Amino acid sequence: MSYVTATAKLMCPFGDVGGQLMVTSQQKFLIKGKPVATIQDARPMVNIPTMGMCKNPANPQVAAATAAALGVLTPQPCVPATTAWIPGNKAKTLAGGNPCLSNECTCMCMYGGVISITYPGQTEVN
Repeated sequence: MSYVTATAKLMCPFGDVGGQLMVTSQQKFLIKGKPVATIQDARPMVNIPTMGMCKNPANPQVAAATAAALGVLTPQPCVPATTAWIPGNKAKTLAGGNPCLSNECTCMCMYGGVISITYPGQTEVN
């Protein structure tokens, strides 16, 4: 398990590019000079960036564009609709009073995507 820091790389299976996590929940606890991410870092477009073009038909924008194209899947700009990081930190380590993220956590999007951490932002195993 590795703790996640600012500059962690994220990926959604329905996006066409990855994104970089922005840590805003706390700035005091650092690993190699980077703030450690917590479960509070799940806000769309604040912490979780766009993942390029969304191709999930459960996304209302994609569904509408696909219907207008007579059923041809028509990706639309990704605007994450994230809810929360799960399963959270099994070690119960806190930063700024909130559980830290580990590279095993995922973040759910209300449109059906599961955002995963492809690089935790640092390489030490904690």
